[in-house]
Amino acid sequence: MTLLDRRSAIVTFLAFAFAYFFSALMRAITATLSPTLTQEFALSAQELGLLAGGFFLGFAATQLPLGTWLDRHGPKRVIVSFLAVAVIGSIAFSFANSFVGLLAARVLCGVGVSACLMAPLTGFRSWLEPATQLRANSWMLMTGSFGMVGSTLPVQWLMPLVGWRPLFWGLALAFVVSMVARAWLVRAKTGDAAAGSQPA
Repeated sequence: MTLLDRRSAIVTFLAFAFAYFFSALMRAITATLSPTLTQEFALSAQELGLLAGGFFLGFAATQLPLGTWLDRHGPKRVIVSFLAVAVIGSIAFSFANSFVGLLAARVLCGVGVSACLMAPLTGFRSWLEPATQLRANSWMLMTGSFGMVGSTLPVQWLMPLVGWRPLFWGLALAFVVSMVARAWLVRAKTGDAAAGSQPA
């Protein structure tokens, strides 16, 4: 186990927190967009519920194998791979022209962000001192709360300016930035082998 120095720990935390913020925003954004989507696609209440549930279906489907993948491949590789799926899902949602397209894209989004919390929590166990780990875990959860808040009024303010489809292009870009940060800015000594040596 290789512990990070203070600067590396901050950079690592911020790289993971950036993705988790937008994953939480992605999770809750359909509640804010529901009036617009209902009007544009003539969605029924049942379809709107399925659309919200599609995210959680994709998210839940990965949870059992996720621990094994984190142990085997390490949090950095796993989350970069998963975020690629989130990028695809975000772009697919922005171009969807039917309920089926929206639902399939939401499932992909759920899969893509499903490692955004467990990957850093797994890595922190190997990279940070116990006391620092506890703070980082708490701050990570707080970041998710900020993401949920970000899906409300900020999204409502942006909707008249850019529309809902460009919002998802922006989410896709945010996930790409997070992937780059994870791949290049997080120091090599947060190596996947080190983090994967302890079962998740």
